Amino acid sequence: MKKHKIYSSQFNYQYGTSIHFPYSIASLVSYVKSFPELDKHLQFEKTFIFRNKLNEYLKNIKNPDILLCSCYVWNWEITNILAKKVKEKYPKCLIIYGGPQVPGKYEGFFIKEEGTGDFFDDYPYVDMLVHAEGEESCKNILEAIINKTPYKEIKGIEMKGLRTPPAARIMDLDAIPSPYLTGVVKDLVEPEEGVDYIAAWETNRGCPFQCTFCDWGSATKTKVRKWELDRLFKEIEWFADNKIPYVDCCDANFGIFVERDMELAKKLRSEKEKKGFPGKIRPAWAKIASDKILPIAKELLDADLLRAVTLAVQSLDPNTLAIIKRRNIKFDKFNELVQKFRNEKIENYTELIMGMPGETLETYKYGLEQLMELYPRPVVYIYNCGVFVNAPMNEPSYREKYKIDAIKSPIYLWHSSAEGRGDIPEYEYITTSSSSFNLDELKQMYLYGWLMQAFHSLGLLEYISKFYNQTYNLKFIDFYTIFIEFCKNNPETTFGQEYKTLIDYVDKGYAGGGWNHYDPSLASIFWPIEEATWLRCVRNKNTLIKETLSFVKYLESKNSYKTKNNILTDLVNFQSFILMVMEEKDIVKKEKFKYDWQDYLVNNLTKISKLKNFNKNYYYKNKIQEEELEQWCFKAVWIGRSQGNYKCHPEFLFDDLDKLLNNQNSEINEFMEKVIDEVPSPSSMHTPTDTLPNSGI
Repeated sequence: MKKHKIYSSQFNYQYGTSIHFPYSIASLVSYVKSFPELDKHLQFEKTFIFRNKLNEYLKNIKNPDILLCSCYVWNWEITNILAKKVKEKYPKCLIIYGGPQVPGKYEGFFIKEEGTGDFFDDYPYVDMLVHAEGEESCKNILEAIINKTPYKEIKGIEMKGLRTPPAARIMDLDAIPSPYLTGVVKDLVEPEEGVDYIAAWETNRGCPFQCTFCDWGSATKTKVRKWELDRLFKEIEWFADNKIPYVDCCDANFGIFVERDMELAKKLRSEKEKKGFPGKIRPAWAKIASDKILPIAKELLDADLLRAVTLAVQSLDPNTLAIIKRRNIKFDKFNELVQKFRNEKIENYTELIMGMPGETLETYKYGLEQLMELYPRPVVYIYNCGVFVNAPMNEPSYREKYKIDAIKSPIYLWHSSAEGRGDIPEYEYITTSSSSFNLDELKQMYLYGWLMQAFHSLGLLEYISKFYNQTYNLKFIDFYTIFIEFCKNNPETTFGQEYKTLIDYVDKGYAGGGWNHYDPSLASIFWPIEEATWLRCVRNKNTLIKETLSFVKYLESKNSYKTKNNILTDLVNFQSFILMVMEEKDIVKKEKFKYDWQDYLVNNLTKISKLKNFNKNYYYKNKIQEEELEQWCFKAVWIGRSQGNYKCHPEFLFDDLDKLLNNQNSEINEFMEKVIDEVPSPSSMHTPTDTLPNSGI
């Protein structure tokens, strides 16, 4: 019996040595294989995932009957090239597209430039689209092929001249066998030397929120459905047994089912403590966070499974939130949550989006001011506003109402490898103007967002600005506006050079040139510009101190402040001391200060007369001790940004070394014990062998 030969693709980018398993394709195949009478007619070939192997894949395709393509914004262009070339060579091959990038409606920015307005005319090599969930539809399509029955009876598909009614959601998710437990996900990939596979993981499907910038809620119709815990526990065991370094949790709102998700966290912790894996998990936390997720986060953190918790806001402007249909927790509650997480030493971060309808330059700056006023304050990430094909923001009526314009931009995938990408660029649409802001104002938003992230959130000038805010009531935004003036007037400084780099970067980005920032002196990846700025500024501590002091004197002169020079010098030294800097590798960092900055800044004192004489050392454990530059950069701000690895919070400083060493909550204890255990005995010190110790189709 001749079997139908099925090829598939789910291209992705590599991040360092890691790449995702083709989870979506594997989920389809697992489901199809659960029907033996159907499966016996089918032959599934390996899935194409590596972008730099496209030509090799095309060469290896022989007499395909079907090509299944899992489509995302990060693989649309390469998938089209694959499909077009396959159709040219094998015109009878049935090419099926599915996934989040398949348009529910072919409209908005997504319509092909100089296209006809008809998807199948613009993409003639595509035979069929599968809308929404793909498992049941894919099974029905394959049955129709085997039984030679018409496609018109299959729900949720679209072809030239045919669109069937939407398919019902799969309510019993446990009817879909696990692609991990069945072994399908491993069957679909070739082992690759030096490559670690990331596991995408669903514990539920659906999102109850309807944010207009996102296609998650609209794609899942709000109903949240869950897998049974027994299956999920077995998948966690599989992750541990197969030494999976990173689990990408694809739930829209992890933590929304508090008791259930705590059980999952406990199981993850148990497996990690027994077997050392999985390495890390990255959940998308519940959109409206509460202190109920704190115990879940702590369970994961205590097992070194979690880097940080998201407390996302996207915008702090009430009008913008109403337009994008987003509900945030009240800001005082947000502040309270940040404090609770800090007390538990759980790092947290928040996210903002630039360029959303309703936002103005002033409301955006006011939102930044509110965040900078928080103490403690979460790590801040800021993104461009993407327009996704199936998001409400792409609907013509919505775009017209808010006068949204956008550009087609090379896709921005920060921290992705600069190598092994292939030569086919991918694109996304990002907003450039609306009825509430123009392009020049958006560029200003980007500038202040860069200042917020690189100089405040990542800490280059954080406590300098806090001192002036407390002591002189200088608003943070005004502080950074003066810093912009300083950069313009001092282009030869590192700060001035970084400002010029940023301006050129923004001009290029909003002209459609893309947002990848590559600095080969840091690492062979594309950095977020704010992280690259920070890394270049902490290369040399003396230069950082000198330029910071120069800026502080500029500010003092401009605002006619009369702070004593010895206070300013001590403050600038303190600011640099709490940052990780590249040349400092000591296990414990220490420095003597004339004034008690911990007391003044942590307790938000407002009078310079309250600044106490100190004349003592501060101590803390150096978080980054890597000798190799690239690894230092990775640990400081790639994996370390959300964890706060780039600085020490002042409240965690010690004024006595014994207190640091004896502190039961400090990692220094375990570190020092390990060092002591590894010291060789006198009798062994002569041996030369002693050695020194990373849905839809």
